[in-house]
Amino acid sequence: MTDGRRGPLIGHLEELRTRIIKAAIAVVVGTIVAFVFRRQIFDLIIAPYAEASGNDDLVFFKPTEAFALYMRLGLFGGVIIASPVILFQLWRFVAPALSRRERRAVIPVVGVLTLLFVGGIAFGYWILEYGLEFLLGFGGDQLTPVIGGNEYVSFAVQFLLVFGLAFEFPVFLYLAALMGALTWQRLARARRGALVTILVVSAVVTPGDVFTMLAMAVPVYAMYEITILLIRLTIRR
Repeated sequence: MTDGRRGPLIGHLEELRTRIIKAAIAVVVGTIVAFVFRRQIFDLIIAPYAEASGNDDLVFFKPTEAFALYMRLGLFGGVIIASPVILFQLWRFVAPALSRRERRAVIPVVGVLTLLFVGGIAFGYWILEYGLEFLLGFGGDQLTPVIGGNEYVSFAVQFLLVFGLAFEFPVFLYLAALMGALTWQRLARARRGALVTILVVSAVVTPGDVFTMLAMAVPVYAMYEITILLIRLTIRR
């Protein structure tokens, strides 16, 4: 590798490291704040389970498990609190590849990314109860659920984060179009493949019932179509 190529590469890696460090600091600060309110977050997280099962009894099996549970909740809350900073750092990393006019969209784009991430988590929270009803009811009368708190929190956090990240999908398509990597025509031609991919991914990452799968797939595909329209109307190449 020549020095001319090595210089820009090292510069990009240093920039990436700086952005990651700033995002990590934001997550640490957010985690500390969330840990202070860990019991309120825990009550919020177990509410769908209580509705689905008729009780809020969760157990733990190891002396350290309760502490690990609250740490996981703190980290989850920290990611949500820090999400504007994380998304801003991501935007700043890709901004050099954009024009000056496109870089001016930093506040709207980060705002939309944050709203979609939090909105996806909120939507997933609403759907979570129905997914739990399906999973808990699958055992019928022969199996009595005895759910470990750590296992439930891990499941719930993963479920909510998947919804949050899924709702970011259209914005990243838009950013790719801003950078010239995609066009609305290309996305329009890929509709059928996009629909199949969204359905398959939704089936894999949700508990397995049709309702929960469609609850993820339908809004994500609707946002895909909206993104095509937005790219067509706002990006001229």
